[in-house]
Formats: sequence, C-alpha cells, structure tokens
Amino acid sequence: MPTSLTTGAPWRVILVFATPLLIGNVVQQLYQVADAIVVGRYLGIDSLAAVGATGSLLFLLLGFAWGLTSGFAIPTAQAFGAADSAAVRSSVATGTMLTAAMSACLTIAAPFLAEPMLRLLQTPEELLAEATVFTQVSFLGAAAVMFFNYLSAVIRALGDSRTPLVFLTIACVLNVGLVVVMVGPLGWGVAGAAWATVVAQAVSVALCLLYVRRRLPVLHLRRSDWRVSRVELREHLRIGMAMGVQTSIIAIGTLTVQVALNELGADAVAAFTLGSRVESIAVALLSSLGLAASMFAAQNLGGKRPDRVRRGVVQATWMSIGAAVAIGALLIMFGEQLVRFFVGEGSNDVVDAAALMLSIDGFTYSLLGVLFILRGVLQGLGYTIVPTVTGVIELVMRVAAAVVLGSIFGFVGVVLSNPLAWLGSVALLIPAYVREHRRLGRLPVEPLAATPTTPVAVIGPVDGSMTVDAVVTGSVPVHRPAEDDQDPDLASNVETR
Repeated sequence: MPTSLTTGAPWRVILVFATPLLIGNVVQQLYQVADAIVVGRYLGIDSLAAVGATGSLLFLLLGFAWGLTSGFAIPTAQAFGAADSAAVRSSVATGTMLTAAMSACLTIAAPFLAEPMLRLLQTPEELLAEATVFTQVSFLGAAAVMFFNYLSAVIRALGDSRTPLVFLTIACVLNVGLVVVMVGPLGWGVAGAAWATVVAQAVSVALCLLYVRRRLPVLHLRRSDWRVSRVELREHLRIGMAMGVQTSIIAIGTLTVQVALNELGADAVAAFTLGSRVESIAVALLSSLGLAASMFAAQNLGGKRPDRVRRGVVQATWMSIGAAVAIGALLIMFGEQLVRFFVGEGSNDVVDAAALMLSIDGFTYSLLGVLFILRGVLQGLGYTIVPTVTGVIELVMRVAAAVVLGSIFGFVGVVLSNPLAWLGSVALLIPAYVREHRRLGRLPVEPLAATPTTPVAVIGPVDGSMTVDAVVTGSVPVHRPAEDDQDPDLASNVETR
C-alpha cells in the first residue's frame, strides 16, 4: 500500500524501505543461478556460454531501459510527497507514454542489431548462432521487461517496496519453471530460456496492473491525465535519460574490464567472475540503501521537508558505511571459503586470485556505500548532471586501470579498477552534495498542516457525563518539537485555544 516517507525517523524509514529491495536482489541472484543450472544441464556448456556471452550486450541496452524507467518515477515520488494526486496521475501518464515509445524502438530495432553487435564484441563463432537467438528473443520481449520495471518503480515511488518484491518473486519462480519446461520437454533451446523470462515478466506486468486497479486509486488515470505538456515530457526525459545513460556508461566500463581480463587468460577471467559472484550480495545491499535514499529524498522534497532530507542523508550514509565495513570484513576473513563454495577443491590459483580481489574491494567498500547514497539522493532531488558525470568518471577510471595498470600489474591492476572508479566518483559527489546540503538548510520547512475540524452535535448532559459549553470549529494548531521525527510519540503535543 502507498506509504509516505515524510514521517517517522529517517534512518528507520530508509531501512524499512530498503529491506524488500535487498531481498528482491537476492531473489534475482538465486534465479540467475537456477537459470544457468537448467541451461547447462539440459543444453550443455556451449549453450550456457552462449547465453553468458549476451550478458554485457543485454546489460548495455536493457540496463539503459532500467535506468530510464526508474528515472521516470522520480517526478512521481516528488508529486506523491507533495500530496498532489493530479500531479501523480499526470506523471504516471507521461512515464507510461515514454516507456511505450522506448519499448517500441527497442523491440523493432534491437533484434536486427543483435548479430552485428555480438560480432563487434568478438563473440566466438561457435557461440554466435545461439547467442544471437537468445539476444533477439530478449529484445522482442523488451516491452514486458520495461513495463515491469516501470510499474515497480512507480509503486516504489509511492513508498511501497514490498509489493514489487512479491511480484518479482512470483516472476522468478515462474521463470525457473518455464525454463525447465521450454528448454526440456518442449526442446526450444536457448530461445526457450529467453521466452521464459519474457513470459514471466509479462505475467508480472499483468499482476502490477491488477494491483493498481484494485488497491491504488491514486493511480487510476483519467482521460484528462493523458494530455501531458511538453514541460512534463522534458522533465521526465531529463531525469530518465540521465539515469539510463549512467547505467549504460557503467556497462561500457564493464565491457572494457572484460576485454582486459580476456587478454590475461582464462584463470583471470574465472577469478574475476567468481569474485564478482560473491560480491553481488554486498553490492545489492548497498545499492538497495541507495535506491531507498533516492525515493526518500524525492518524497520529502515534494513534501517540502528539506530538514528531513538533510537528516536522512547523514543517517543513511552512516548506515551504508557501517554495512560496508561489516561486509568488507567478512569478505576479507572468509573470502577464500566463499569462493570455494562455487568451485570446490582444486583451482588454487583461481581461488587465491578471487580471494585477493575480495580483500582489495573489501577494504574500500565504504567508498561504494557513500557513492550509492549520495548519487541516489541527488537523483531523487532531480539532479542529472553530477550523477551522469560520476558515471563518466567511473568509466574513465575503469578503462585507465584495466588498460594501464592491467598491463603493469596484471590481475591486481584490473581489480584496482573498482576502488579507483568508486574513489573518482565519491571525490565529485561529496562536494556536490555538501553544496546541496547547505542549500537545503536555507529552504523553508513546510509546517505540519492543521487538521480542519467539523462541528459535532453533542447531546447531554446525561448521567456520568460532563456538560460541553461549546464546540470548537476552527483549526487546532499543532506545535511540532524540533526532533519530532525521532520520536513519533512526541507528535501528540498540541496546544488548543
């Protein structure tokens, strides 16, 4: 159900909102593992490698779509925080039209580009045919993926991060079941694995729409809501395109690192892959806090509560740093055992390299924690330039580390691409947010609106009752203590006159 993020202790609100996001990320990771097992067992290692070869390309384009649709929901969250139902509906209508347009472009054009782009990425010839089929089917179903991402983002913009988790879990379970059927008994090959994802996402879209129809009247669009202005289109595109481009830039950096690893040999690729698999949960936790902070900032900006934004950012940053330190310590101490969980005994060189990667990244996770919070907050406040520039910085630092340091120090040089990219981004984000923090401190705080009262007929006196001399029909001013958000019980302090 819709939940306002403009009341309650900021750290608690952010943590509660982030928890379902984290669980959803874990569910996705488990689904990807199950999907890989099914393809590998039924179709063999070559088919599994063909599906894996599409990952970077799909992340480049579908990752852009994910960032785009997430950006479209930022104005929705701001309007919801301002309690402006008309603006919420107008924002959703605008985002829906833009999502439909982008889906059409991706569905029509991308399948024809699949094979040329895979060749450009130097996909091995023996994998090319199956990789092309998997990519084409995935792009044909891009509309289902985009609309599920968009509807989930809209529901989260209303302060509800639990419902998207339920639908995501249903999609993942359904996906695994469909993969078994389509790849196994039906014999559709890698195309069946791709179609399973498309169908599962389409079912999730239907569930989202049914939920909106039954439970979210604030999102019931009227004919007039579809008459959006150019200003609304530009604002949604401004935020959405910036977040989409930022995701694509990160994907390009990942491609560059992959090329550098390929030059170092199979052991380097295997070690980096294993390290990344282990790190995926840690990154999921920190990114979930960043997304929660983004929605928190958007709603409170719309609700004219800059004071809560300031407190929330400080509290969320400390939470993220604390989580990063704890996770980093665990990876440093138990990294080798965690890697062994994936490969078992043997492959000592690969295990040692992956454990070294976990140690290097583990020491610098605090940078990543700060990065996610500050970038998410700036995006939630509607800023696009600084978050996009940080994506460019990440790209430059990763390319420099992968190419230059990789040629000098080998695997360690490539691994350094992560902390160097985080450091470069944080170096820009901290002064950018400090300026915004000061600006927010100068903004007026919206006073808590007085609740209008209605005259009530009083019959009496009767035995045991008191005589009421008058009925107060005016507003009752509510005086809020300075730290009311830290203790909701203090909100009962009122003065009547």
